[in-house]
Amino acid sequence: MFHDDDNAASTNGPVPITPGEDLSALSLDDLAERKALIHAEIARIDEITEKKRAGRSAADAVFKV
Repeated sequence: MFHDDDNAASTNGPVPITPGEDLSALSLDDLAERKALIHAEIARIDEITEKKRAGRSAADAVFKV
């Protein structure tokens, strides 16, 4: 049997999401999975944003005269 390493590598990771791309060919399950990935990414962004906001507030408190 022939094994295509490039093809195997491309199916292992998450598929990049491009804003505005055509989603009409995706199944309902694929759409639900993409939606879950997007919600998880938004939660990750919110978490990092809050950490940065807290760090900025701490720095502002230290350097406030």
